[in-house]
Amino acid sequence: MTAIEEIQRRLAKYAHVRYEIQENSITVFPVSENGFEVTLLSADDGSFSVFFDGWHGAFPDRKNALDCFSFGLSGECRLREFSRGGKAYKWTVEYRENNEWVAGSTTGLLGFAFWRPRSERCLQNSLVL
Repeated sequence: MTAIEEIQRRLAKYAHVRYEIQENSITVFPVSENGFEVTLLSADDGSFSVFFDGWHGAFPDRKNALDCFSFGLSGECRLREFSRGGKAYKWTVEYRENNEWVAGSTTGLLGFAFWRPRSERCLQNSLVL
């Protein structure tokens, strides 16, 4: 069973969840306006990438990729999105530790409109795979 098939099997018990499968990826769409997309991309070399909207991480093995994918769909993960002029340019994954949110990995874009008004919001999913 491939990693994508494994995710599809886990999602079977969530009839309300929309997802899309392409040749080498699966994307789960947010179930609320405060959620975010979670995507797993399987590379030809056996490695994986996981995306939480604009954030992404690379994983050399299936287990860690699946764990990260599930984490992104859980209530234990939060994505802090930073915008300038309404366009997102930076994403930080946060996790809970001792009832506090702790910043983890950050992904950002170059060439954003730094002179525009800054805003941020926290996005969170609430599925458990």
